[in-house]
Amino acid sequence: MAVTIALAGDTMLGRGVAERLAHRHPRPLFTPAVHRAVADADLFLLNLECCVSDRGAPVNLSGKAFFFRAPPRAADVLAGLGVDAVSLANNHALDFGPEALLDTRDLLGRAGIRVIGAGATAREARAPLITERGGLRLGLLAATDHPAEYAADTDRAGVAYADLWSQEVPDWLVDAVRTLSDDADLVLVSVHWGPNMTTRPVPHVRRAAAALTAAGADLVIGHSAHVFHGFTREVLFDLGDFIDDYAVHADLRNDLGLLWLVTLDASGVRRTEAVPIALDCCHTRLADEAERVRTADRLTRVCAELGTRVGTQGDRLVVLWPR
Repeated sequence: MAVTIALAGDTMLGRGVAERLAHRHPRPLFTPAVHRAVADADLFLLNLECCVSDRGAPVNLSGKAFFFRAPPRAADVLAGLGVDAVSLANNHALDFGPEALLDTRDLLGRAGIRVIGAGATAREARAPLITERGGLRLGLLAATDHPAEYAADTDRAGVAYADLWSQEVPDWLVDAVRTLSDDADLVLVSVHWGPNMTTRPVPHVRRAAAALTAAGADLVIGHSAHVFHGFTREVLFDLGDFIDDYAVHADLRNDLGLLWLVTLDASGVRRTEAVPIALDCCHTRLADEAERVRTADRLTRVCAELGTRVGTQGDRLVVLWPR
């Protein structure tokens, strides 16, 4: 028995992307080739870095410069792409307040997309998603290490916040992973962690990743940097971005990303595959040859630093893990 999970990083459907959605722009957000790349996956999970609603107003949070909200139609666009679940544990889920956050959960649910990492209470935000795929019982959790002001509480909607900047991962998250490992064949933990525009995982991210795998996570799925990082068998330190309207850094090239396909069996990860993609403004396509070469070169280098040797199969980057 085995299962293949499709994974995409920061998916920002607000601002310029929202304008395209609201006006039903003739150019689709994702090319048919992107759709085909994930079509055979047993489960498709991404980090939705915005709320989905037509209600609310930007929150008053000191130092916050960007607020992202997508129109209700975004839920159907994600469903049409084949998305099964999203993490809302990030620093934009509550940008337009609790009403918009709860709308997001409701609209996604109506579209057949399940949510982890945010909710009406801390208990709901921290609750796992358990689903069966490929004959295996999968357990999914999500958390974010910023901002603390977005944390859900007993009587406050928000995200599953975990202070990962200190030396210890919070007990609630470690205990949740351990408990879930008793209930599921495989445990996946999606974490929005670390600062933006970094090329490698920072120390607190490395510490947290080690603690989560030690607690029983079979795969830790990171995002936040807007730039993909290297990976190990059990940890994808940063998936990079999937779609947005962000400015492109000339050196970091945050417009070059990866769509991930990870195959697991009951013993853990068996294969990690990365499909090079290119993010034009408000539009995502498969990378062209020059973009694939640049992406492959960078991923190979940053993975080598972590002891991971990446090979190629056609236009994809692949690691086959020994039993």
